[in-house]
Amino acid sequence: MEGIQREDPEALSLLYDRYNGILKALILRVVHNEAEADDLLQEIFMEIWNQAKNFSAQRGKPLGWMVTLARRRAIDGLRKKQAYVRAEERLQQETEQQPDAWVHNSTEQEILDGDRGVLIRRVIGVLPPAQQQAIELSFFRGMSQREIAAKTNTPLGTVKTRLELGLKKIYDGLKELRDEL
Repeated sequence: MEGIQREDPEALSLLYDRYNGILKALILRVVHNEAEADDLLQEIFMEIWNQAKNFSAQRGKPLGWMVTLARRRAIDGLRKKQAYVRAEERLQQETEQQPDAWVHNSTEQEILDGDRGVLIRRVIGVLPPAQQQAIELSFFRGMSQREIAAKTNTPLGTVKTRLELGLKKIYDGLKELRDEL
């Protein structure tokens, strides 16, 4: 620890070689995920490097200090992950409970009116059903990509791809009106 306090990289390397297994095992008992444990282990050794000046041999042994840092960091990581899951669940519930009247806007009615609306509806109507749904939820109901993913129980990347492909097909289908639009 004295070497790390003097900012000797070799001292950190030796400390890592000696204690990474113990700290990783402790982290794994909290987070139960190998990749997350590896990330946290790296963060902990960076914190050891950055906070070495706070270590005092009079207050305890280096391993005890490192175990405390690792345990705190692992618990913080677990809490952050749980908070993210709870936020996703709340978004899902809010999306399901949101009345259609809240998300309708005048854009839908304007597009449906007139010749352009007929053509746009025809072009959208030939899209695959999944792309139609994504386009309608996004543009006519004002939902974000995350909200669409939550509402349709579809991965976010899939929603993005459906929107991108749907918009390209709509663009190609509206070539004759391109100058007017």
